[in-house]
Amino acid sequence: MSPEEFRQKIDNDEFVEWEEVYPGAYYGTLKSEIERLWASGKHVIFDVDVQGGLKIKKYFQDRALAIFVKVPSMQELEKRLRGRGTEDEDAISRRLFKVNFEMSFQNKFDTILVNDDLEHSFVKAQSLFDNFIK
Repeated sequence: MSPEEFRQKIDNDEFVEWEEVYPGAYYGTLKSEIERLWASGKHVIFDVDVQGGLKIKKYFQDRALAIFVKVPSMQELEKRLRGRGTEDEDAISRRLFKVNFEMSFQNKFDTILVNDDLEHSFVKAQSLFDNFIK
């Protein structure tokens, strides 16, 4: 949709969460889309930033499970970012700063999942999901 249409939907309170990531570049989740998917018997899984996750949880309350996924330590995160070799020093610094800020919100989530090992974390996430939908 166009930026104008997006802003109109914001004004009409049609989003669970939204952000203007860059000037004129909006991203968000329509309430109607989640309800449509639920009505068809599907589950919705989000991969959003901390603020988006908290907005979703606030809106849907007990109908949503908010999982804060975190690394074992900031040192491990820095090691992983450097190991990828995909970001320069400025980008790594910005990412570490943002994660440090986001960590201050972890206790507002329903549960915290420490991503210390990808396979183990996936199994744990699947278990959290399965238990929630039962």
